[in-house]
Amino acid sequence: MNTPVTRRNAIIGITAATTLTVPSILRAQSTGRVVVVGGGFGGAACARALKRAQENLQVILIEPNAVFTSCPFSNEVIAGLRDIKAQQFGYDALGAEGVTVISQAVTTIEPQQRSVLTADGVALPYDRLVLSPGIDFHFEALPGYDDAASDKMPHAWKAGAQTLLLRRQLEAMEDGGTVAIAIPANPSRCPPAPYERASLIAHYLKTTKPRSKVLILDAKDSFSQQRLFEKAWKELYGDMIERIALSQGGRVTSVDPSTRTIVTEFGNYNPDVANVIPPQRAGRIAGIAGATDATGWCPIDPVTFESKLVQNIHVIGDACLGGGIPKSASAASAQGKACAAAIVNLLAGRAPEAPRLTGVCYNIAAPGYGFSLAGNYQPKGDIFAEVEGGSTSPVDAPRELRAREATEAERWFQTITADTFG
Repeated sequence: MNTPVTRRNAIIGITAATTLTVPSILRAQSTGRVVVVGGGFGGAACARALKRAQENLQVILIEPNAVFTSCPFSNEVIAGLRDIKAQQFGYDALGAEGVTVISQAVTTIEPQQRSVLTADGVALPYDRLVLSPGIDFHFEALPGYDDAASDKMPHAWKAGAQTLLLRRQLEAMEDGGTVAIAIPANPSRCPPAPYERASLIAHYLKTTKPRSKVLILDAKDSFSQQRLFEKAWKELYGDMIERIALSQGGRVTSVDPSTRTIVTEFGNYNPDVANVIPPQRAGRIAGIAGATDATGWCPIDPVTFESKLVQNIHVIGDACLGGGIPKSASAASAQGKACAAAIVNLLAGRAPEAPRLTGVCYNIAAPGYGFSLAGNYQPKGDIFAEVEGGSTSPVDAPRELRAREATEAERWFQTITADTFG
């Protein structure tokens, strides 16, 4: 079942001792087995779309977390505008539709045997495997930063405990303090999100600790929707937000969590709160599968999402090299559905159709102040390229439009989470 694409909901695009046992009658009727690893927006959307497209297809979703915590809108949790429970979703609805949900981590993938091994020693054979592992951090690219450092200098780039830690640090900071946000170079998950975070942290400080400031240390000279963000900052926060770009020495080269020191090419900073977003790469299981290249990301065939490095394995969402399509929840959802359609055709011996994906990115600069960027993407050579039909919010829009887009953003979130999780 496909939901129509609209401006508001443009999320829709289309070797172990034991083995998972399936009743023999189901095996006899099955048209194949697809295993999906990763239960975020991409993986869950793909699993659901597979089952809806082919009822007698065995679809197994493997996700170690019983509850998914959404990154979109988590910046509002950090700013004290939203409870984290509003970000959390389970998998009961997918189970009710016939998707087998396994709450385990995957430890091994054997492409030659077409088998996935889970942490509890269960081997799961597959006809097609879909990896939707999201991102992991490339700690080697930022000396001094690791999992232990994130307890003092949270990244909050995987929603959940880190989101709440950064929120607590903001609450504990004295008025007059400085919050530094270290932003990596692209590719990274949701490129505009750090600037939305800066905006909403500034909102929190303006309303509770007005003598404080936000310092952005940026590994880029330009960023997505920059004119819209900068206009919002000037209009809403005056000089509370300062950004140091790459050419001004803003790239972070190392950190020292023991002293909360951020080192850049032109100087050191000791903020009261340090939000360090490290460089990123595809989730770990993609590397285990052999699907990552020297970039740390996964090259794919944009028509089928099949890995260019490993046969019968498809990669969707933030982990793949998508060309012009951004790493976002909207894109992951669209890729999941398009990948499902391709797999159904492949299993039936039919040629997959080239997908046209639609994605939208909303950003909230303050309560009641939003703007957006929408794009359309199609395969071109080995990547996705943006095609005509996209749109972005006008820079000089009246506040009425900003308020309307903030409302649309909330509706988008309700739509994509209901469409994916229940």
